[in-house]
Amino acid sequence: MPGPSTASARPTPVRADGGFPVVGIIGGGQLARMCQPPAVALSLTLSVLAESPTASAALVVPHSPVGEHTDLAAVREFARHCDVVTFDHEHVPADVLAALEADGIPLHPSPAALVHAQDKLAMRRRLTELGLPCPRWAQARTAQEVEEFAAQVGWPIVVKAPRGGYDGKGVQVCRSLAEVEPWLSGVGEAGLVDGLLLEEAVDFTRELAVMVARSPSGQAAAWPVAQTVQTDGVCTEVLVPAPDLDEDLAVAAVEGALRIAGELGVTGVMAMELFEVAGPSGAGTADGSAGSAYLVNELAMRPHNSGHWTIDGSVTSQFEQHLRAVLDLPLGDPSTRAPWTVMGNVLGGEHPDLYPTYRHLMARDPGLKIHLYGKGVRPGRKLGHVTVFGGDGSAGSLAELRERARHAADYLQGVIDE
Repeated sequence: MPGPSTASARPTPVRADGGFPVVGIIGGGQLARMCQPPAVALSLTLSVLAESPTASAALVVPHSPVGEHTDLAAVREFARHCDVVTFDHEHVPADVLAALEADGIPLHPSPAALVHAQDKLAMRRRLTELGLPCPRWAQARTAQEVEEFAAQVGWPIVVKAPRGGYDGKGVQVCRSLAEVEPWLSGVGEAGLVDGLLLEEAVDFTRELAVMVARSPSGQAAAWPVAQTVQTDGVCTEVLVPAPDLDEDLAVAAVEGALRIAGELGVTGVMAMELFEVAGPSGAGTADGSAGSAYLVNELAMRPHNSGHWTIDGSVTSQFEQHLRAVLDLPLGDPSTRAPWTVMGNVLGGEHPDLYPTYRHLMARDPGLKIHLYGKGVRPGRKLGHVTVFGGDGSAGSLAELRERARHAADYLQGVIDE
């Protein structure tokens, strides 16, 4: 007979002596999993509401009751044993968040801030109100509204589901109204309740990411701007710092991310994904002059894939910083440990047994850091990441690090066998 489905089916978290708090994380994915090592170092207790007993975080966090983030009773029971609650993902429904707030549970980020990561239309409206640089965009429910927007910006256009999309899902580059029509037929349904988000197809130079952290008392910290490399809508490589990035643009991007975190009242870690664009677009530069600029693509109010490099490449990782921030502890030093850090994502291939390849890579490259998430192999699924850091700051040393990271990721994925 199946056991209870609510969080109350498990015992409560065991608090450490000395008054140290319990941090609850809703969602048992790899982000919650990677919070466990810094929680141990900070003498904190983690409690994770996991989707299953074999969820990524449930494999390593001692108190991981099983419950769905949509199950109000399970979430409330879970939260009442925590001093603060944060999130592994943005998908907790608004009514569940409102109930937790009514119960007096400290939530970081708050629902008022989190909505800008949950709802891309809300994000675009707010960033536009703040005068921050964004692609041209529109909300659309009808074919006429799509055609009017395309007439302004030209085909192709980018169509997005305002809610629920991730890793390239819920996003499509459309070259004609015919390609948008299947989306229009779903307007009013889950993810498309408020219609579609339409954006211009940005002619960008490359994609960048800024990771910042902000505490409830307003202290903030930022890591260097990273370059992200996407393959089929999925991040496959991160380079830190972004090579050959104009210093003024780097300053402007970090200042923009810190301003967004402050204006939206974000607490915890926030990622701002950017397009670097060329030409006299003005917005997104330090002084509004011609030259390289940035446009804000997406926001995430939690640790983020573009910040996984910080585990090995930064004095304070994004996971430690997130825990510090949600507890309003003094923030740590985000400085890099080496001139270059390269992270490569490991995606599922055809080989389910990763342990032999893991052992081989450890012997082949002792300086390589391998982080696997305890997930079953499925083609295209994010299974982990690898990180290398070092170099002398030259392009050659960066190229060597990129080759090491690519080899390791490809070997784990079964793309190469030597």
